[in-house]
Amino acid sequence: MAIRKALAIMALTWAIANGLVSAEGPKAPQVTPEEFEAKLGYQTGTVTLNNGMATIRMPPSFRFIGPEGSGRLLVEAWGNPPGAAEGVLGMLIPAAVSPLTAEGWGIVITYDEDGYVDDKGAASINYDKLLKEMQESIAAANPKRQKAGFQPMTLVGWAEPPAYDPATHKMYWAKELAFADNTAHTLNYNIRILGRHGVLVLNAVAAMSQLEAIHAQTPEVISAVEFNDGHRYADYLPGKDKVAKYGLTGLVLGAVAAKAGLFKLLWVGILALKKFIVIGVVALIAAIKRFFGMDKKKDPHDAPQT
Repeated sequence: MAIRKALAIMALTWAIANGLVSAEGPKAPQVTPEEFEAKLGYQTGTVTLNNGMATIRMPPSFRFIGPEGSGRLLVEAWGNPPGAAEGVLGMLIPAAVSPLTAEGWGIVITYDEDGYVDDKGAASINYDKLLKEMQESIAAANPKRQKAGFQPMTLVGWAEPPAYDPATHKMYWAKELAFADNTAHTLNYNIRILGRHGVLVLNAVAAMSQLEAIHAQTPEVISAVEFNDGHRYADYLPGKDKVAKYGLTGLVLGAVAAKAGLFKLLWVGILALKKFIVIGVVALIAAIKRFFGMDKKKDPHDAPQT
């Protein structure tokens, strides 16, 4: 009961902060989940990123939303801080599921223009040792996270160990993360595509229960995204182009870790409250009303219990 009350209070706080309810009680919803999703600006077919730097030939199983729609989804629907949308080039959203449901997930696309990443020694990287270093770094950074108002985070382990294809210069791995004492763990699935001047970063953030589905769709995502002529890894000009200060190990650790010796604290979008946040404005208000006894009658907008 205490946990349920805490969740309800946190949800109420979020709703007030976002203008969905006031201190005096719930307001009429400004938009339905269907209306919200309709304005995300879904695209299919061929999509160009960052003024022609790269192209995504969208597989039928995904839809694309641009920077503006991505920002709305990440911040307004998924409850991330506003800074989470900074630098986002777009998102890939599975066509079979709405991102405004508990089963929803997406792949966030950004670009690190740190230079050409030398892939020498890829086969000799000790990923078990790297995992241990990352776990220790995250644990050491938790006091700062908590001081900043974020939950402490634990890197449980690899959900999938890193794998690099030297022919395509593409890499992927997945991490299992735990936040505070939440029993539902978070999946952070990472894809990196190396280019002439930097790296395309694709991060899928979902629940651990979605690992199988994401793993099954990873090959088509990897093959769908390519740098265009002049930006490809093979276009690198030795002695003229900038070289990144880190290699493949730095990609896994995070660029800041490699350059500054500190673990890069990345935002993570789907936390324990995601389901409560994105079940829809109407259902959220109805749930708050039921919990605090504001409405004893059956609300016609009540969401089905899951």
